[in-house]
Amino acid sequence: MRRNGIHFVTSAPYNPSSNRLAEHAVQTFKEGMKKMKEETVETRAVRCTGTFGRVFLVRDKKTRGFFALKAMKIPDVIRLKQEQHVHNEKEVLTEVSHPFLVRLFWTHHDQCFLYMLMEYVNGGELFSYLRSRGRFSNNIGLFYSAEIVSAIEYLHSKEIVYRDLKPENILLDSEGHIRLTDFGFAKKLSERTWTLCGTPEYLAPEVIQSKGHGRAVDWWALGVLIFEMLAGYPPFFDDNPFGIYQKILAGKLEFPRHLDFYVKDLIKKFLVIDRAKRLGNMKNGADDVKKHRWFKSIDWDCVPSRKLKPPIVPKVCHEGDTSNFDTYPEDEWKKDTPVPAKDLEIFKNF
Repeated sequence: MRRNGIHFVTSAPYNPSSNRLAEHAVQTFKEGMKKMKEETVETRAVRCTGTFGRVFLVRDKKTRGFFALKAMKIPDVIRLKQEQHVHNEKEVLTEVSHPFLVRLFWTHHDQCFLYMLMEYVNGGELFSYLRSRGRFSNNIGLFYSAEIVSAIEYLHSKEIVYRDLKPENILLDSEGHIRLTDFGFAKKLSERTWTLCGTPEYLAPEVIQSKGHGRAVDWWALGVLIFEMLAGYPPFFDDNPFGIYQKILAGKLEFPRHLDFYVKDLIKKFLVIDRAKRLGNMKNGADDVKKHRWFKSIDWDCVPSRKLKPPIVPKVCHEGDTSNFDTYPEDEWKKDTPVPAKDLEIFKNF
C-alpha cells in the first residue's frame, strides 16, 4: 500500500527524446492549453491521483512527445492550505537541473486548475519493484543509494531541502536510473523551517518535536530508505502515526541478520537523533557520506554522468508505455466550478 505524505500527495514524469523536441512540444502545449483545443493535447491515462491533484499522461499531437501533466484543483489547494507548498514546488523545480531529478517544463493556471507540465518517466516507481521483490540485495540498494546521494548533494548545494524521500517518490527511467519526483514538500532554506510535513515512517525526530529543521532531515530519510530497501520494511513502523513517532524518538534499531556490517554502520550514522552528529550534516557534508566504507566500490565521478550500470531495467516498449504504473479512471474529476477572482490572485504568478 502506497504511503501518503502528511500534506501533499501526487507524483509521476518522463524523459523526452531530445531537448529540441521538448521545447517545441512545450510551446505547442502553451498554445493548446490556453485555447483548450482538444485536437492539440491528447489525454492518454491518469497516472496518479492524490488529495487535490492528478497526474495525466498526455501527448502532443503535433510533436508526438509524451509528458506528465499535473493538474491541481485550486479550491482544494486553498481549502487544505497548500498554497505555499504549490509555490515552493514550482520555485524549486524551476531552479534545479540534474540527471536524477524530474524536469519541469511549464506551469499555467485557468479558473479551476493549476497545471505543471513535466517529464513522463516511464519505468514506474521504485516502490513497485521493492514490493514485488520483497527486499533488494546489498548491491541493488547500493546503486540506488549512490544515485540518491548525488541528487541530495545537488539539492543541498542549492540550499533546497527535499523532505519527502521514500520509494513512492523515486521513479525509474527506461534505462533504470532514478528520478526524484513530487517536490510538494521541497523548500529553499536559508536557516530552519517549522512545518510538519512528510511521510510518518520517514520523519526525522526534529520534525516530530517541532524544534525547527533543515537539510539534515534528508539524510535521516536516506537512512530509513536504505533500511527499507534492504530489509523490506522501514525501521520504525506501527499501526498509527503516533506509534511510529514514539519509536522514532526512542531511536531503537533492530536490524535483520542478513544486513551487511558496513550498511548497518551507515544506517546508524544517518539515524542519529542529534542532527549535529548526523552523517551528511557535519562539516564535510555529503563528502562524509561518500567516503563511508559501504560506498567503497562506488566511483563517484561516474554517478551523476549515469555511468553506473542499473541493476533493474524496466520493461518499456515505447516512450508512452504506461504498463509500469497503475491507471485510474478520469471520472468527472476534470469538471469543476471556476474560483472567484480574489482566489485566483493568489496564483497570479503561477
